[in-house]
Amino acid sequence: MKAIRVRLRQNLVNYKKPTSFQLKETYPLPPFSTVIGMVHSLCGYTEYKPMQVSVQGKHFSKVNDLYTRYEFKNGMTYDTLRHQLKVGEYGVGQGVATAELLVDVELLLHIAPDDQTLVEEIYAALFQPKEYPSLGRREDLVTIDEVKIVTLTETVLEDQIQALNDYYAYVPYGIVKAGDVSPTHNLQGISRPGTRYKLTKNYELVNCGSEKVPKIFRRWNKIDVLYSSVTAFSEGVFMVDEDNIVAFIA
Repeated sequence: MKAIRVRLRQNLVNYKKPTSFQLKETYPLPPFSTVIGMVHSLCGYTEYKPMQVSVQGKHFSKVNDLYTRYEFKNGMTYDTLRHQLKVGEYGVGQGVATAELLVDVELLLHIAPDDQTLVEEIYAALFQPKEYPSLGRREDLVTIDEVKIVTLTETVLEDQIQALNDYYAYVPYGIVKAGDVSPTHNLQGISRPGTRYKLTKNYELVNCGSEKVPKIFRRWNKIDVLYSSVTAFSEGVFMVDEDNIVAFIA
C-alpha cells in the first residue's frame, strides 16, 4: 500500500478537545480528523475521500495563552448592561478566555488513501501547497520538512522496533490488547501506561428531525487509541515503510 509520509514542525498549536470551553484544552497530537481535514483542504476536495492515517510526534512543553472570546445567543437583542458589542439589533458579549498551547511540536504522519490513484495528487498538494498549510486552528501554521511517497508493507517483525526519536503515537487499542507493543517508559504497577482516547476520524450526516423539519447533525466515527511511546515487539504484525518506520494506521 502506497502512503505519503510527512515530517512537519509547529511552534505554538492547539488541537482542541471538543468538550473543553472555559479552558480550551488540547490533545497531545492532532486527532485523525484534523489531519484528514488538512489533506482535504490542501487538495481542494469537496467530498470525503476515505483514508487511513498514522500520527506520531512529540512536543517540548505546554503554556497557557489568553484569547478574545465572543458569546451570543440566537435572537438576543442588544442590552447595554449585558453586551459589549452591537451587531445590527443583536448583542454580543466580549471577554477573555484561556487556551492551552503545545510548544515546539514535531510530527510524523503517514497518509494512505483507500483510492491509491490519489497518492500522487496528495503528495503534490503537500509538496507544493497552494497556500500556507495549517493544522489545528487556522493560525497554527505548519513548516513541512519532508514529503515522501513510501510503501507500507504488512510485516512480521524479526526484531523489535523502538519509538522513533522518543516519539509518542496514537496506537489503535486493538494492537495494545493483542500485546504486540509495549510502552517504552514503563511505570511500576501500571500494565499499560499511557492515555486512552476516543478520537474522531470521519462523520456522516444524519437527520434527527423529520422530513419536513430536518435537523442535520454529524455522527462521528471514533477510534479507540492509546497515546503512548511504544516499542513494537518482534513477531508482531505491523505496517512498516521501507525506512523501517512503523505506521500505526487507523
